[in-house]
Amino acid sequence: MVAIIKYNAGNIASVKNAVERLGFDCVITDDINKIQNANKVIFPGVGEAKSAMNHLTNNGLSGCIKSLLQPTLGICLGLQLLCQYSEEGDTECLKIFETSVKKFPADDIVPHMGWNNISINTEPLFKGLNKDDAVYFLHSYYAGICEQTIATCNYILPFSAAMRKDNFYATQFHPEKSGDVGELILKNFLEL
Repeated sequence: MVAIIKYNAGNIASVKNAVERLGFDCVITDDINKIQNANKVIFPGVGEAKSAMNHLTNNGLSGCIKSLLQPTLGICLGLQLLCQYSEEGDTECLKIFETSVKKFPADDIVPHMGWNNISINTEPLFKGLNKDDAVYFLHSYYAGICEQTIATCNYILPFSAAMRKDNFYATQFHPEKSGDVGELILKNFLEL
């Protein structure tokens, strides 16, 4: 069973649909027991860092997420909340990845929205992908490049398009909206 964390952030239904299209059973839940006992966990989200982090903390989900041992995939806001800190709302985050989240410097070309190429490292998450495949982004804040960066993208400046630390994986882009490439990335994660 795949648990998709419900935490007052958008875009959860499209992730559920993508997982089910790949033939995996999943549940959208904020039940800590179901999350801890799932085979895989997906931490998606579209929203604002401060209110999302407050919701996670107030509902016991922040501690739950940090303690997960099974493969866990953060998507978009999920990636950002797995970092140390976000400038959005001056937010302390979950501190899995060793980088901070900052706002892109040029307001006139933000958000970063649409398809962009990524440069990938050799990782199980990217098995079968071609160098510089394109994926779909929609974000105004970015995670800096750090030791846990496994894919980069360049929009205004280089940033982490995907990250990994131990059992935690994360993508700034939306695999559930990235066509065949995104479907392959989700499949690779679900088959870890």
